[in-house]
Amino acid sequence: MSLIKKLKGTGVAVVTPFKNDLSIDFDAIKNIVDFLINNGIKYIVVQGTTGESSTMSDDEKMISRQAFVKANNNRIPLVLGFGSNDTNYLLKNLKKTDFTGYSAILSVTPYYNKPTMNGLYNHFSLLAKSSTLPIILYNVPSRTGCNMLPEITIKLANEFKNIIGIKEASGDLNQVKELITNSPDDFLIISGDDDTAYQSVLMGGDGVISVVAGCIPNEFSEIIRMSFEKNVSECVSKFKIIKPLLDFLFEEGNPSGVKAALSFLNLCQNNLRLPLIPVSNQLKTKIQNSISKIKKDY
Repeated sequence: MSLIKKLKGTGVAVVTPFKNDLSIDFDAIKNIVDFLINNGIKYIVVQGTTGESSTMSDDEKMISRQAFVKANNNRIPLVLGFGSNDTNYLLKNLKKTDFTGYSAILSVTPYYNKPTMNGLYNHFSLLAKSSTLPIILYNVPSRTGCNMLPEITIKLANEFKNIIGIKEASGDLNQVKELITNSPDDFLIISGDDDTAYQSVLMGGDGVISVVAGCIPNEFSEIIRMSFEKNVSECVSKFKIIKPLLDFLFEEGNPSGVKAALSFLNLCQNNLRLPLIPVSNQLKTKIQNSISKIKKDY
């Protein structure tokens, strides 16, 4: 099966679990990877925003990267979060990084700098010319401060065959529709917004890289599968059941919410690195009750 086909469906932006001393919890990595694979997840994205990569040293990233490869044991594709707001740094890092065990990289639009569309085009063009792995672009305006317009994404998709898709997390279904309509047939349009993911698939998108599927992988994967089958009424019905949990997970920020959920499921400890902190006790109770209700009602 081609990589493009393997990346259609539900992927998970996975957390990096930490012990109480905030060192990486390798046992929890194994537990989480097994949990996701055993519950139908198609692929895992390591060291994205949800993985708290911004607070990890280069050495920690290397060790964590290898731990996920070992835990996965070639069962499903792994995608590595690999972006920067310094193009030169990104290209230098590209040359020295060992990507063994990874099928592609997920590269976010440069954050904070607020580049122009031509700046984004030049940034990703240089990355595409230098990368030995396929690239999935990542557009998340709420975090980066810039929105990569569909025309730039489509231009990159047409010019560079190793740019194989985009994680579109704008939440703008009109923008998603434009990408689906005008991009090459083999270019993946992957939702990065759990709230609109099933709608994106119903419109012709290729799946999701999800946060909520990190704690309810089977349930959310089923919604996405039903979306591919165009089973609209069932999608809407099932989505209503999980919607409260989805809202709770993001109420005090990501990955604070999903780590509270995973600790409730005994998959990792509820530890985050500053400036992120665990969710309030009140919200933690809501998350726990919501998961229990989903298990009962779904």
